[in-house]
Amino acid sequence: MDTARYTRLIKGYAAELGFDYCGIAQAVRLDDDARRLEQWLHQGMHGKMGYMENHFDLRIDPTRLVPGARSVITLLLNYYPGEKQSPDAPQIAKYAYGKDYHEVIRDKLRVFQQRIRDDIGEVAGRGFVDSAPVLERAWAMRSGLGWIGKNGNLLHPGAGSFFFIATLIVDLSLEPDAPLAKDYCGTCTRCIDACPTEAILPDKVVDGSRCISYFTIELKDQLIPADMEGKFQDWMFGCDTCQDVCPWNRFSRPTKEPGFTPLPEVLNFTTAEWEVLTEDAFKEVFRESPIKRSKWKGIRRNLDFLRG
Repeated sequence: MDTARYTRLIKGYAAELGFDYCGIAQAVRLDDDARRLEQWLHQGMHGKMGYMENHFDLRIDPTRLVPGARSVITLLLNYYPGEKQSPDAPQIAKYAYGKDYHEVIRDKLRVFQQRIRDDIGEVAGRGFVDSAPVLERAWAMRSGLGWIGKNGNLLHPGAGSFFFIATLIVDLSLEPDAPLAKDYCGTCTRCIDACPTEAILPDKVVDGSRCISYFTIELKDQLIPADMEGKFQDWMFGCDTCQDVCPWNRFSRPTKEPGFTPLPEVLNFTTAEWEVLTEDAFKEVFRESPIKRSKWKGIRRNLDFLRG
């Protein structure tokens, strides 16, 4: 098998499809990551995200997802917007400015896999985008695409952290990339110091049950805990505080992906416009947006909480 040629083809497909970076790792069990995940779950840091306890074996062993898996391909797609919201409006995490990234990336992965079959042959594989039991950041780090920062995000040394991560597991032998020799957070603690809810702990541990993104998106309870009142800094959907203060994000550049063009409503809606938005209008405006995940009732709850 011509692994060098196949590797060049794979990376060429990634570039042609608009992915910003592509890295490759050998498909092996993630035993060290498994121990860290198990401890994190045992401490209850996933809050009420019960789905994170499911399919533990699948998360740590790629051959359970793709029998005979030999390589894990990691793809990064920049979502950093060229435009920003008004600072006076309820704030939305930048990843949700445009179209739902699941749909954008799944379309690319389908084309990617078809290119592999057309040019290389019958290669078994599965593509994943954030909604399957895959430890994307661990594979990205193994693929030489960066290191895990103190805020839990993958940090690319030349481009920061405003990236979506996609994973393609295949039964094709490819040349693996070398991981970075070290991480480059050093003694910096800006993300830890800036986190409004003190969710970022030492030793690169993030208490997901205290994260603003958890409260505003994942938590489905009718009420947000009262002890969080006054700590959300106007974040209505998600939170970018730890990324915004990260020095490595000075390298961020606006995305070239048309699907991530910000919705005008995301950029321009005032607090008053959000408050009078009906459920029907919400469903129409945000039908292709990640914001629909919180649903209209969730957005209403979050607005009420911000108002105190």
